Formats: sequence, structure tokens, C-alpha cells
Amino acid sequence: MPRIAFLVSSARAIDLHESSDHPTGFWLEEALLSYERFVEAGVEVVVMTPDGQAPVPDPYGLEPIFHYPAEDRDYFASVYRTFQHDPDDIRITLEHTTDLDLVAGRRIAQRMVAAGRTPSQAHDLISAAARIAWLQHRRLVDVMLSEGIDGGLPEAALRDGVAELEAASTAVRDDRLARLARIEGFAAPVALSSLTDEQLGEFDAVFAPGGHGPMVDLPENPDVARLLSVLHEQGKTISALCHAPALLLAAPDRIDGQWLFEGFRLTSYTNEEEDQNKIGRLGMPWLLASALQNAGAIFDDAPYPWASHVVVDRNLITGQNPYSTEATADAVLKALELL
Repeated sequence: MPRIAFLVSSARAIDLHESSDHPTGFWLEEALLSYERFVEAGVEVVVMTPDGQAPVPDPYGLEPIFHYPAEDRDYFASVYRTFQHDPDDIRITLEHTTDLDLVAGRRIAQRMVAAGRTPSQAHDLISAAARIAWLQHRRLVDVMLSEGIDGGLPEAALRDGVAELEAASTAVRDDRLARLARIEGFAAPVALSSLTDEQLGEFDAVFAPGGHGPMVDLPENPDVARLLSVLHEQGKTISALCHAPALLLAAPDRIDGQWLFEGFRLTSYTNEEEDQNKIGRLGMPWLLASALQNAGAIFDDAPYPWASHVVVDRNLITGQNPYSTEATADAVLKALELL
């Protein structure tokens, strides 16, 4: 049975320019869904933190806006693609991907269909209203009411669709927290610092989920450096998602004096994505994408922010953002010949 060292940050605070000692941690969605995917595939997953302290979910990542049901996200994507045809013109921002009204389009469309519209007619109405809301930074329901694109629904029905999505996303978040609480490794992780090089070599891969926490306790960590050195020397899989590629900055230099991952293609949370989230706007002490490029990486990001994007270069697998979670986990399983 393959074994994965599931390395989670145990950091609980990060110093930002406008908020010192700001609460942080790991990103719930990335950690939980990856862990469950690996276990489902028959992998032995050993949860560890640098110091053996129990990790905590990043409070920002617990907001319901990050836990919309997949079917609502997919419908929303089908809507914005009707008025953004060229990938170069799809300037998706975090505001768009998390906007409660916009993502509630599927539930509003369902109410239109129940009132007599065809699914196609409902989709066209939602798309027309969403385009205006997108361009003018307005709420979808307000646009539908003021522009007469309400499909004949009363205001109460429109807002009920939005309220239904908010309740559903809160339920998804609460279910994920409950599932996380049942995983013993997150309550009592192994201390990476307690493992010998020989023990580290018994793992087939390392995987690190993101959240802003990894930027605090993974770079320049000597035990992370040992883990990377041991696995890389054996050609084993090294994988990280979102902010977790920060762990690569702990890697030592090669014998020729170059960084261990000099010239590797990789991705991570981008500077543009950082500029759009609530934490990043408080002033990051440093930017991950820039640091990786300065270290010697060939940075490879998606054509636009918040797209699922995974880069595989030799034994290194990196994912760009939370929306890359499942694809990154599957790339790791493929490397372990389990897919």
C-alpha cells in the first residue's frame, strides 16, 4: 500500500502589513477533499505537521462562500461562459466566484422552470441578468428586478433562491467540519521533526494542502528540507497545492549551488489571486509566486485566475488554487499508479 506524508501547516497566525498576528491555518476544502480522495484510492495517509501540533482550519476558509455545492458552481460557470467567449477576456475575480447572488442562479432558474419557463429560457434570462451584474458590480436579484429580467417571479421568490443557496453552503461547510473531526490524524498528527531520514524514505510521496498557514511554518524549515531532500533523491512524488508550494522554498541547494528545484515548471496561488482575497488585501509580507520565480522556478499559471490548473514536471506536482484540489489529488494518484 502506497504511503503519503500528508504535511499540514500548524501555523495559527500570520503577520500582515495591516493586521499583525492575523488568524490563519490550513484550507479546509483542500485538506479534507484530498485526504478523502487518497484514502478512497487505498493510500495510507499519515497526517503530520512540522512540530506535531494539531493544525486548525483557516477561519477565512470556513466562510460559506467557499463551500457552494458543486452543481451551483457548475451552473454559474455555464452562465458566465455565455457572455465571455474568449479565455483572454474571462477576467474572473474572487468576487465573481463567491458572489452569493450570482452563484444562486441555478436555484432561481429552478423557480422559473416551476413557474412555466423552459430550462433554456430560464438559463437565457439568468445569463442576461448575470452579464449586467458582472459588468456593473451589482447584485443579480437587484438587476433582475430593475431590468425586468425576473422571469415573472416575485421578489420574494428570487431572494428565496439566494437564501436557499446560503443555507446549502453553510450545510456543506458544517458537514466538512464534521468529517474532518472524525479523522484522528488531524487531532493528533505526527511531528515531522520526530522522524528520521530513514523513516521519511519509507513514504512514496508528500502532499501539502494550502491556506496561508504554509507560508508561515514551511519555508526555511530544516525538517521540511530533510523531507524534500530524501524524497527527491529517491525520485518520489513531491506535491503541494495553492499556498503549500511555499514548502519548496525550504529545499536545499544542489551540489552545483543551484536550488533543488531550479528550472522546474510549477504553479501556485498567483499574485493576482492574492490581491483579490481578503487576507491578501491586508498586505502579505511576501508573495509566493514571486518568491518561487526568484528561487529559480519556471512559473506556469492558468490563463485566468481561479481556474483549475495543475502542473506536473518530473516528480513535482503542483496545483494553483482551491479549485485545483481534485485535479491535483488525482495527479498524485496517477503518479502512484493508482489511476
